[in-house]
Amino acid sequence: MTGYGNHAQAGFAMIVVAASLAAIGLIALAIGSDVLLADNMQRDNTAHFEECKENDFKPDGCEKYWDRINNSISGIYVDLDT
Repeated sequence: MTGYGNHAQAGFAMIVVAASLAAIGLIALAIGSDVLLADNMQRDNTAHFEECKENDFKPDGCEKYWDRINNSISGIYVDLDT
């Protein structure tokens, strides 16, 4: 008996495509009530960064920005040792 052949490979590919479309549909249903989910997340993150920037990145939760500041690209220089 021979292998599956091209027809079976196309069938498997269609199953994978259908599964991925179903997953996309389920995600859309999950976040469907909040159409601006990504926008709200970005605004919250920006507000947190600006709050940390006002406090010289010293409060708790601002440590995640320490590796991105104090360089010429960011243009933000803060003394983190004190």
